[in-house]
Amino acid sequence: MRPGPKPEWWLTFDCYGTLIQWDEGLLAAVKTILAKQSGTQVDAAALIHTYDKYEHGLEAERPHKSFRTVAGEALRRAMEELGLSYQPSDIEILTSSISRMPPFPEVVGALEALKSQGFRLCIISNTDDDIIAGNVAQLGGHIDRVITAQQAEAYKPTRQIFEHAHKALGVTKDDIVHICASPHLDLAAARDMGFRCIWIDRGTGRKPLPDYAPDAVFPTLDRVPPYFRSLGWT
Repeated sequence: MRPGPKPEWWLTFDCYGTLIQWDEGLLAAVKTILAKQSGTQVDAAALIHTYDKYEHGLEAERPHKSFRTVAGEALRRAMEELGLSYQPSDIEILTSSISRMPPFPEVVGALEALKSQGFRLCIISNTDDDIIAGNVAQLGGHIDRVITAQQAEAYKPTRQIFEHAHKALGVTKDDIVHICASPHLDLAAARDMGFRCIWIDRGTGRKPLPDYAPDAVFPTLDRVPPYFRSLGWT
């Protein structure tokens, strides 16, 4: 961790992939969607890869669109590219599955430990308020604030969503530590904006950025509270 004082109360978190089991939940949702297709040879990995391509492109477009709209359009385009038949019910399968995705096993305990160390906890996420509500409800009541792309009218990795969050929390980028799992979204923002950042590398194959090193790297969130204690942040 770069030299500096203990964060002024707030820690910020990426949600999906950091706190919530995104890859596992997305795979299950896509398999449900593909099960409705007759005789397709398309596998779930191919549909997820194509969906991701369209989702990231649509999130960068202006004016801002809700995540539900972005996800629906990305899924439609991906399925059409792969020769699949898209139905409006498919996006409901996807978004309702996101809301039900559970936390990683160690997360609730780690959040409780961070709260006991005096931190307040905020999620910054590329989603809509109603979608993430189901996930936050599973986090043991430890989350104090949720900032979404819907509220900021911008998606990560743009500065706008982080600046919106910092303003809402009454902090500057130097007052927080951001904890995340996504290199191309959150680590890219940390590189470009200069805020302190811990990468939770869960061994999913996501690669670190070639031109940026996070302040610390851990395989799971429960490694963070003892790390902060080692810094005297108690």
